[in-house]
Amino acid sequence: MQEIELKFLVPEYKVGALLRQVNIKSAKTSQLAAHYFDNIDKDLAQSGAALRIRKEGDNWVQTLKSGGDGLASRLEDNTILDAEATADALAHNTLVPDVSVYADTKIPKQIKAIKKLIAGQDSAGDKAGTAAGDENAVSALKCQYITDVTRITRLVKKEDATIEVAYDEGLVIHGEDVNQSQAIHEIEFELLQGTPDALFDIAKLWCKRYQLCISTVTKAERGGLLLANRQHAIATKADLSQLTVRAEMSQPQFMRAVVHNCMLQILPNASAIAAGSEDGNHVHQLRVGVRRLRTALKFFAGFSADINPEWTPVLKQTFSLLGEYRDREILQIKTQPMLEALGGPHVDWSPERDTLSVMPVDAVRANDFQMTLLDLIHYTMSSPEQDSAMNAKPAKQAIAKIMTKLYNKISGASGHFAELDIEAQHDVRKRLKSLRYISEFIAPMYKKSATKTFLTYLEPAQDVLGEYNDALVGHDFYQDKTKVNPNAWFAVGYFGAEEKHAARHCAQSLTTIKDAPIFW
Repeated sequence: MQEIELKFLVPEYKVGALLRQVNIKSAKTSQLAAHYFDNIDKDLAQSGAALRIRKEGDNWVQTLKSGGDGLASRLEDNTILDAEATADALAHNTLVPDVSVYADTKIPKQIKAIKKLIAGQDSAGDKAGTAAGDENAVSALKCQYITDVTRITRLVKKEDATIEVAYDEGLVIHGEDVNQSQAIHEIEFELLQGTPDALFDIAKLWCKRYQLCISTVTKAERGGLLLANRQHAIATKADLSQLTVRAEMSQPQFMRAVVHNCMLQILPNASAIAAGSEDGNHVHQLRVGVRRLRTALKFFAGFSADINPEWTPVLKQTFSLLGEYRDREILQIKTQPMLEALGGPHVDWSPERDTLSVMPVDAVRANDFQMTLLDLIHYTMSSPEQDSAMNAKPAKQAIAKIMTKLYNKISGASGHFAELDIEAQHDVRKRLKSLRYISEFIAPMYKKSATKTFLTYLEPAQDVLGEYNDALVGHDFYQDKTKVNPNAWFAVGYFGAEEKHAARHCAQSLTTIKDAPIFW
């Protein structure tokens, strides 16, 4: 079974109003205690799966969650257990799932982890389920953490669709130390009947009314963070292995695959920032994800009639706001240490970073950004077959023309990059980034070796131009800083002396791109 749901964080100042909307007369309140299991190697967690036993009403249910699209849907396999045997196992601390029920279940990517667990139980000579008392038979699995949640649910009807709204508040508790726990406070919207369109319509209405923020953190992931003694997951980088692009794709199909891949990077980083992460890596990777997405929306805008032009300005504004923070952080953690290593005096940039009027958390929690994220998730789940008459147009041929035009512009600027004004140089750097991202997007359409070779020509030049841009930004910041701190003059002199040399180095690095073997 595939479940489609959207999860949100609830701002404290909206809890009262939200509860009044959830806890209506027809609402139901239940206490859910779920036991989550894995082996010592954490094979299930590492494969993106979760295995739990939870009491639901009068039933004890064993659930395996896995796969899905990585955004709003997951595969779910439920098995109702013997209530008496399960309660007895729980009382004697022998509760463990029976993974043999998944022996014939097709579970993409997670199947290896499940097979390993099945083999672990089989090798002990016992396929007993939850009531098993043989410790050797169940040694492969143990309870890692428990979630103890009070859930208030109500149903929302929209035309022929039914959506369950579930408000959860409680704790995730360490399986071996009940004194270790983390809070759970979230609201979920799950599609029980009807089309995803209704789910997103309802979610957007509530998101706007109660300033909700999308969360990608499942209860299983919260448990994993608790075990690792972390508040937030590490920053998510682009994962091109999750890019489901094929050579024969139509333009609408290709566009959805690319947007989906970008969202796999954007959502977890945005979720962490909205939840309070102050890790600059989350900001950096969110900006990379947004830049990749903006590249796709710009160069492939004509590929899909369902692209909303209102997404771009919201993404651009969020990108810029995050950039203001990131620029100041780079000064503090990278530029200033480099200058001090060269003998420069200390200059503190933390006040400029920490007193911005719009911090990353503000930019991410902004309702227009959250609504745009919902639109983009909805877009990836929509059917390309209904996306206008352009379905028949293949993506590959159109992309080749885009690549050629972009490549020629970069090659044409390589010989005189040092003579260009700053804005024109910036345009070249942005085009180079776009060329790299598009090359990565279309790589599955071509031979892996050919695209990999081409990228080896691009990446060094991109690094050089990136360093040059950081220096230009740093020069401007230090110039302004001299008004209040004379120590900043060292950096002004350094960057001023290096600027022409660095520009020539950029031009030289760009000339190598002319020799790149074109693969499209």
